[in-house]
Amino acid sequence: MYNIIIYLYLLGVAIASLFSKKVKKMWAGERKAIDILKEEVDPDAKYIWFHAASLGEFEQGRPLIESIRKDYPEYKILLTFFSPSGYEVRKNYEGADIICYLPLDTIRNARRFLRAVRPVMAFFIKYEFWYNYLHILKHRNIPVYSVSSIFRPDQVFFKWYGRQYRTVLKCFTHFFVQNNESKELLGKFGITEVDVVGDTRFDRVLQIKEASKHLPIVESFTKNAKKVFVAGSSWQPDEEIFLKYFNNRSDWKLIIAPHVIGEDHIKQILNHVEGRKVVRYTQANVDNVADAEILIIDCFGLLSSIYNYGTVSYVGGGFGVGIHNVLEAAVWDIPVIFGPNNKHFQEAQGLMKANGGFEITDYDSFCEFMSKFEHGDEFLENSGKSAGKFVMSLSGASNKVISYISL
Repeated sequence: MYNIIIYLYLLGVAIASLFSKKVKKMWAGERKAIDILKEEVDPDAKYIWFHAASLGEFEQGRPLIESIRKDYPEYKILLTFFSPSGYEVRKNYEGADIICYLPLDTIRNARRFLRAVRPVMAFFIKYEFWYNYLHILKHRNIPVYSVSSIFRPDQVFFKWYGRQYRTVLKCFTHFFVQNNESKELLGKFGITEVDVVGDTRFDRVLQIKEASKHLPIVESFTKNAKKVFVAGSSWQPDEEIFLKYFNNRSDWKLIIAPHVIGEDHIKQILNHVEGRKVVRYTQANVDNVADAEILIIDCFGLLSSIYNYGTVSYVGGGFGVGIHNVLEAAVWDIPVIFGPNNKHFQEAQGLMKANGGFEITDYDSFCEFMSKFEHGDEFLENSGKSAGKFVMSLSGASNKVISYISL
């Protein structure tokens, strides 16, 4: 049944590639992957394979990749992606020796791929459970590790109709999960090679903080500001809430880094701004930005450093498919506000318990928290410190993984 579904999906991707540039890139990249491997694989080298679905999973696995590369230079790194949003952004990543798409999980593709690489071990980051690849890896006695994975009873493995697919979990040599609930759930189904190590994203945001960029334009914008609100990865429902609030508060400066950077979205943002001077980052300089009140970040790669300049942060997505990375903001010792779709995001739940993160459900609840931040300096300071301590307290997952594996 699984293979029938995969072939139907393959047909769907082929058809969709005729109409979507993103799907076309993925389709072309998957078909070229085997040729890339045949051309670039060193037959005398020992490869460690890391697979990440997309950019977020790559960032989770990155601390582990870089630790292994530093401590065990005799191994080469193969990095694969499923999504163009990961591959296109990180195809020139210097921490891997070979980077390509992962061909779709047919038996033929899996055999050809593994015959071309012959990895000595493999790491699948978080939610990656490819049935054919994993069964062939197990058959060949290649150690396979699941890193930063998290399990819930509503996942297909644990449903009555997912019994056959659940066998894929027994293909892993060891699971490094985020929480005790995942370990207990796996244990109920006879899977005991499990350690709770936490989430490697905590290690990654600490790396990012250490390598943060000095941004003269943002520094000039915030230099004389009493308080700065940084909205990261925002969507329209997020922007409608916080722009309505800040249109009437000239004592705050506002930095908006929208998730979608495009002219239509920028225009939507500008349409919600009333009576405040706005400057776009790509049109700004240290002079014209100094007296601006709102700075729109209309380029990529700056957000993780921009949070450093904030007093309070907001992370978008919580009124849609789910919140984005709250840890990138929390690591800077500032409180983090986000929308209601955060229940499956353990880091957001942890931030709230630590009193460093705050859920809003509408404009009124946003106003309530902002009032606390505006009029309670002690509340603002304590919640920021709590956010930073939360991140620090859960770092170190990468070292725990490395201490377990045998290289």
